[in-house]
Amino acid sequence: MTDSTTRASEEAAQNAALQKAVIVGIQPGQPPHVLEEALRYARLLSAPLVVVHVDVTRFVTYEDPDGYVHSAPIDLNLDAGAAEFEEVQRAAEQALADVDVPWTARQLVGDPALAIKQLADKLDAQLIVVGTRKRGIGESIREFFTGSVAARLAHRQHRSVLVVPQGESVPDDQKDIWTE
Repeated sequence: MTDSTTRASEEAAQNAALQKAVIVGIQPGQPPHVLEEALRYARLLSAPLVVVHVDVTRFVTYEDPDGYVHSAPIDLNLDAGAAEFEEVQRAAEQALADVDVPWTARQLVGDPALAIKQLADKLDAQLIVVGTRKRGIGESIREFFTGSVAARLAHRQHRSVLVVPQGESVPDDQKDIWTE
């Protein structure tokens, strides 16, 4: 049995245990209340929790018939995704150390909305939880070109998507939402 076959069979066994999960998309530095809200819903639904980070510096090259995904970096000198996943894993381990809900962390690759949708299909997830994007001109430009992950998830699959605000809300009388 090859290493990729072993990983694929391990992932298939883990996927079976994670059926009907709550999936939460996490980025490094994201406020902890996004994960806390996902945990709250996992408890309410008596579901396992899957913490996912999507490495946008890699893309899917092909997927084996057994579901194992092969990927390649966009930039051969860039390994930022691995460091970001480690940061997300550490934050999840700290936040979920004493919880009564089974959970795991996964790294996905490629387009965030499509990667999360594909995992939700594999797990027949009950709910997808994502945070809003940070305010700022850079994030506005990125969203202009790539679109909102939450909006794309809401329009491309049938599961409920819970969008958790990242931080302070913008006052109603403030005309420009992204002043930073």
